[in-house]
Amino acid sequence: MVDFGGWHMPLQYQGIIKEHHNVRSNVGLFDVSHMGEVTFKGAKALEAARHLVTNALNIEIGQAQYSPMCNHEGGIIDDLIVYRRSEDNVLICVNAANREKDYQWMVQNNPFPDEVEIINQSDDFAQIAVQGRHAEATLQKLCDIDLSAVGYYHFVEGSFAGVEGCIIARTGYTGERGVEFIVPTEDAAGLWRQLLAAGVKPIGLGARDTLRLEAGM
Repeated sequence: MVDFGGWHMPLQYQGIIKEHHNVRSNVGLFDVSHMGEVTFKGAKALEAARHLVTNALNIEIGQAQYSPMCNHEGGIIDDLIVYRRSEDNVLICVNAANREKDYQWMVQNNPFPDEVEIINQSDDFAQIAVQGRHAEATLQKLCDIDLSAVGYYHFVEGSFAGVEGCIIARTGYTGERGVEFIVPTEDAAGLWRQLLAAGVKPIGLGARDTLRLEAGM
C-alpha cells in the first residue's frame, strides 16, 4: 500500500507483471475512486465546460471527451474526461491530487456564474474500472444493458448488478476494451465484492501504469 494523491492505494496485489498479463489476456479490476467528480448544472453547462477546456466538446448526450484544462498562459492544470449527461448536466472527472484545485479554478473561471452551478461531488461518487480482453463478456452476465452497443467514449446510465444510478462508460487507460463505473459511494464496496465473486482479479497502481505505458497513453 502506498500514498497516492492523499489516498492509501494498493501498488500491487499479486505482482505487477502477473497483474499486467492478466488484464492483457483476461480481465482486471481497478479501484479508481480517488478520481474526483465535478458537476456543472444549468442550461449553459456544456458551454461553461467548453470555455474551460481546450477541446471543442462537440459531444452528444451520452458521449464523453478527454481534454486538458489550461490556465490563462496555456499551461496545463489537469487532464479531464467530460461526460455530457443531459442538456443541463455535465460531469467532469478530474485527477485525485487536483480535486480541490481544479474545482476552485472552475468556479473562479465560470463564464456564466449566474446560470451555471458548479458542484464538487467527489465524495458522492466512487469509480471502479473493469478492463481486459474478456471484460465485456464477464460484465454482460451482471446486467441487462447491451454493453456491445455502447461505443468507445460513450456511456449509458442505469442499473448494474443491482446497483442503481450507475454511469457505465466505455473509457479507461489500459489499451483494452473495458468499462468504468461511476457509482454512488455507498454502493462501491458491494459492487467491488460482486465483481470479485464473478472472477475478476484486482489490479494495483503498478500494473495500471505499465499497461497505460505499453498502450502509449
